[in-house]
Amino acid sequence: MEQIIHYFPELSAKQKEQIHALQGLYADWNTKINVISRKDIENLYVRHVLHSLGIAKVIRFKPGTSLMDVGTGGGFPAIPLAIYFPECKFHLVDSICKKLKVASEISNAIGLTNTTFRHCRAEEEESKFDFVISRAVMPLNDLVKTTQKNILKEQKNALPNGIICLKGGELQEEIAQYLKKAQLFPLNKYFKEEFFETKKVVYLPL
Repeated sequence: MEQIIHYFPELSAKQKEQIHALQGLYADWNTKINVISRKDIENLYVRHVLHSLGIAKVIRFKPGTSLMDVGTGGGFPAIPLAIYFPECKFHLVDSICKKLKVASEISNAIGLTNTTFRHCRAEEEESKFDFVISRAVMPLNDLVKTTQKNILKEQKNALPNGIICLKGGELQEEIAQYLKKAQLFPLNKYFKEEFFETKKVVYLPL
């Protein structure tokens, strides 16, 4: 929790309360439905919450921005971002119903009113959004093929609409065909923790 406040000192009292509640909620749900690895639950704030908020270091979404989180699992990156951007709308999609249930229950428990949920494969979702976000769900090429139909043409943000995903490791081969358009933002530029040494935000306008 201290790391979150350190990197995002502008958080309101309500946002801090919502983030603070996540540890207990995820720990409790994780005993029933395994959405976070057992060893990772102790590192929830750095490896999941702060990691998700890495996207907020790259772009500050304008009020009214709509985003679809593909393969959200237990709600990452959407739930931390929905806390940080209360005036934006987040649609969480996952093909595994029980994981989506955890995300939905936690969202309700902390009082989020800017999240919606759908149990389906990303291919089945036809609605359109300003951005598609994801965290290590599928290779970038597959993500483009699956979600380019979901990107709105009208622009409202500093960055053109497209895909913003959190990825780790060596990405040169994965993004090779998008080199002229894709932008990589190393998270170790923003966060000093060792976990972020190889983590990046990949942005691809569509």
